[in-house]
Amino acid sequence: MKRAAAAGAGTLARDLWQLLRPTQWVKNTVLFAALIFSKHLFVLDDVVRVVAAFVCFCCVASGAYVMNDLRDCERDREHPLKARRPLPAGRVSRGAALALGLVLAAVGLGGAALLGTGFVVLTVGYLLLQVAYTFSFKEMVILDVMSIAAGFVIRAAAGGVVIDVPVSPWLIICTFLLALFLGFAKRRHELVLLEGRAEEHRAALRDYSPYFLDQMIAVVTASVVVAYAIYTASPEVQEKLGTDKLYLTIPFVLFGIFRYLYLVHQREEGGNPTQLLLTDRPLLADVLLWILTAGLVLYWGA
Repeated sequence: MKRAAAAGAGTLARDLWQLLRPTQWVKNTVLFAALIFSKHLFVLDDVVRVVAAFVCFCCVASGAYVMNDLRDCERDREHPLKARRPLPAGRVSRGAALALGLVLAAVGLGGAALLGTGFVVLTVGYLLLQVAYTFSFKEMVILDVMSIAAGFVIRAAAGGVVIDVPVSPWLIICTFLLALFLGFAKRRHELVLLEGRAEEHRAALRDYSPYFLDQMIAVVTASVVVAYAIYTASPEVQEKLGTDKLYLTIPFVLFGIFRYLYLVHQREEGGNPTQLLLTDRPLLADVLLWILTAGLVLYWGA
């Protein structure tokens, strides 16, 4: 009996952990962008504050994921992959999930309040955006993806606010465009995967088509590359960063985008950008090489 109870408790703990979607916490690493590009990476107090901010956003984001799963539980049962999640599969009760989501949101907001007024305002804004997305924006074509991209922009801005450094407009622009690229690619994957049942899972999908999404992906892809290239070559940015060699990172940005397009169109992947980043070795290696090159250029004047 004790072994059975222990096994049951262990299974519940794993299901609750899965409900938090910890792999999605990778998205919150955008908070570190301002720390790195402001050259504060070796300022211990700032590093500690950004790490604390990262934890707060992980708690709030997980609370929002739980809320989203509660809202979409019935629809997710019709999805070939999402049906395996704890709530649609019936392994976690709605009451337990609701309690977990509220606790996580409260902990995240409480921690954010300790990091300053500006940061807590952005954290609250992020949570409100997730509520609006869950109950409204996700049903609206184009606006659904733009609201997701806005969430990344809030993360990027919060990373600068928490260490009191100005956030570059270029960081906001590049973050927004890259998030749009990933968002539209995800919608395309959902549309192809679910075929005729797509709108049963997500109402906004009825207004999308693969051709329409391909057009938007093409526009955003070009925009990302051009914006990043202009950013690296901008005299203002070069003066601020103290280097004119940041253009050396452009090939990694190009490869990363082209590799992602290859995975979306040739392998029909892209439904989970975070999973692709963690499991596709060429893409992961490219991101690590971009980080390494950018670090060398910014901190050691390569």
